[in-house]
Amino acid sequence: MLLAVAGGAGGIVAGYTPAQLATFVWVGQGLLAVVLLWGWIDLAERIRTGEVASDLLRPVHPVVSYLAADLGRAGYALLTRFVPPVLTGLLFFDFKLPDRWPTMPLFVLSVGLAVVICFGCRYLVNATGYWLQDVRGPMILWTLGSGVLAGLYFPLRFLPDWILVPLWVATPFPSLLQTPLDVVIERDDWPVQSGMVAVQLAWAGLILLGCRTVQRRAERRLVVQGG
Repeated sequence: MLLAVAGGAGGIVAGYTPAQLATFVWVGQGLLAVVLLWGWIDLAERIRTGEVASDLLRPVHPVVSYLAADLGRAGYALLTRFVPPVLTGLLFFDFKLPDRWPTMPLFVLSVGLAVVICFGCRYLVNATGYWLQDVRGPMILWTLGSGVLAGLYFPLRFLPDWILVPLWVATPFPSLLQTPLDVVIERDDWPVQSGMVAVQLAWAGLILLGCRTVQRRAERRLVVQGG
């Protein structure tokens, strides 16, 4: 569909060539399992059952413990879920391979930051269970919003600038998929790529700080409840 859009636009749409769009789609499908936008409700379930109390007895902070496990999961997904889609795309489509040597190290850094940011967002969604007990509502909102706003269904560069710029700067969603994908296909020059990854770095720090803050307030609530 995206290739048809590019063809109708004369070969280039929103700055993307057909090869860049094909790479965007196939690498995006591989990153979906690595970043893991959906499907993680471990913390919410432990809150619901009360098992989260054992997490608070461990010497490692819950945020650090869950993050370490998620990084291990992401590393395994790189080998089992990322490589096959990318190799399949290479066989059947013209890919945009990087022309600049810093692109791949920057892409690896961008993917790592995307994993951290996505973990933090999922942790915050799960943590609503401390107050709501049932997280199905927040989880539905996260599922609906994250796919669209992260660039999974279409490149966010298709949007007008008055929507794109605030979305990119004021929310963490483009940092989940759009940024690493734009980096690997070299949609922008080196300074712009570095700036996008710097935005990711800032969001990673803010999200993890938010996770620790919410967890601390939740623990105080548990104590008040007698937990």
